[in-house]
Amino acid sequence: MARSRRTHRRPHGHRHRATTALLLTALGIGAGLTTVPASAAPAPAHRTAATAQLGHPSFRLADIPMKDGTVLKADVFTPAPGTPGADRKGHYPLVVQPASWGQNDLEYVAQGKQLAAAGYIAVTYTVRGFWRSGGEVDVAGPKDALDVSSVIDWALAHTPADRQRIGMVGLSLGGGITLMGAAFDPRIKAVAAMSGWGDLTNSLYSGGTRHLQAAALLAAIQAPTGRRSPEYARTLAALFAGRDMPKVVRWADTRSPATYVNRINAHGTAVFLAHAWGDSFFNPSQLTAFYQRLTGPKRLELRPGDHATQELTSLLGLDNPTWKSARHWLDQHLKVAGGGHGPRQSVDLEVRPNGNHESYPDWRTISSRTAHLRLGGPGPLETGALGGTAAAPGWRKSVVGGTDSGADGGVALLAGALDQVAALPPTVILPLLPRSSAAVWQSTPYASAQHLRGAARVHTQVTAAAPDGTVFGYLYDVNALGVGKLISHAPQSWSGKKPGRAFPLHLSLFTTAYDLPAGHRLALVLDTKDPMYAGRTPWGSRVTFGSTTADPAELTLPLR
Repeated sequence: MARSRRTHRRPHGHRHRATTALLLTALGIGAGLTTVPASAAPAPAHRTAATAQLGHPSFRLADIPMKDGTVLKADVFTPAPGTPGADRKGHYPLVVQPASWGQNDLEYVAQGKQLAAAGYIAVTYTVRGFWRSGGEVDVAGPKDALDVSSVIDWALAHTPADRQRIGMVGLSLGGGITLMGAAFDPRIKAVAAMSGWGDLTNSLYSGGTRHLQAAALLAAIQAPTGRRSPEYARTLAALFAGRDMPKVVRWADTRSPATYVNRINAHGTAVFLAHAWGDSFFNPSQLTAFYQRLTGPKRLELRPGDHATQELTSLLGLDNPTWKSARHWLDQHLKVAGGGHGPRQSVDLEVRPNGNHESYPDWRTISSRTAHLRLGGPGPLETGALGGTAAAPGWRKSVVGGTDSGADGGVALLAGALDQVAALPPTVILPLLPRSSAAVWQSTPYASAQHLRGAARVHTQVTAAAPDGTVFGYLYDVNALGVGKLISHAPQSWSGKKPGRAFPLHLSLFTTAYDLPAGHRLALVLDTKDPMYAGRTPWGSRVTFGSTTADPAELTLPLR
């Protein structure tokens, strides 16, 4: 059973700080907005007498050599003498923090100080290829994974770190590297990965569709602060050009913790995952799929927002629920005697748009029933259909391919951020959507609230004039004025189909938790162009959606 609670409305001051932080994110998350290059010269290892008397944690800069001779810049935070948390030999639990995409070791100064004050050794480092760390950008590849172990080795040799109590925390790229570290170093007992990825392939290429807007933003953020390796440069060029995609997929698979999930499970690593519903870089569905494959201690938290917007205020030293949860996870598994007290697995969802929180024992229990809604020709969603009577199969609806209907997933980094701050996801006026470019279905108003939990799925027949194409699906919450707010969306591409011959299309929208208010309608929109993605449908070609008696078209909704 779920446990639900309503969050308190945020005061105006908090909303103002969050809005400012989100604007910074939109202008260049991870692009070094709040950091400066780390000094090449390490500071003295010992604190001054005055600092010791005040009981403040010590801080120093360090150069950490890797096995291949590359030197990474790092910050080291050590608890003040007498800080609780040490074992009998004076050793403290260790937390390693790889910096996020485009950032350097000073990114986590606020968290490093907090961790040291709470009785942890904290080592934050600039990932290879960025800023003044040596080497070239590896994107959580084999070199980055090996670097994690080298940083741990260095910390055990140069700080009073406890080799039996080692954890990691990471944001974005740091989150991906943190999970890769859990796969390749069994010494790591607990990790917290925030706004990271479990499956990089699904993030960059979900539904067989290139996520070009997100890739372009990541490349732009990397350019001023990072040095591309030849492999990364070739892969990025291939992704943008849409060539050699099997090689791109193999490259991304190598950097996906999901590829090595059996190693994480064998190590018994305790895994905390935090993510945003609207993350436009790493979609939430790839992370929930990864979470479900974990067999050790695990916790998943999902909130409204976009990439790293939920965690950003913690980088400014402000109170932050995601960081608070991550700290609690570390305390539970690295500090409590025996570790692992509390539920072995748990899920916490902040529901859109009302902000209610729901707690579940596992992912499978977030929905309790399924509605199968028949697509009529197109027009009403029938029932099974979002209200109405059963629709007879046998309809067909054609659209002009490669044309933008106005329905889209929004702008990367901004769409989810606006949803987080103002409950304003991408919005359309349903009656104004051109039916020449989009197929639109709409329900009758619901008499009671509908609680969507999980991934809605669309099934239909498609007949295309070209062998390759892409369909984008959008699910909207529509009010009495016809204004539709985006609940979820996703792309699905195909290739090598015989022109003019129908084939089945299965489209799974990105997972979400959304409460449709009573009196509102649900609307499903299918079109063939979205500025976020590189669609394959040739401009001006015909794409026809349809249904047959043997294969009816439907929208499937997981509900609580």
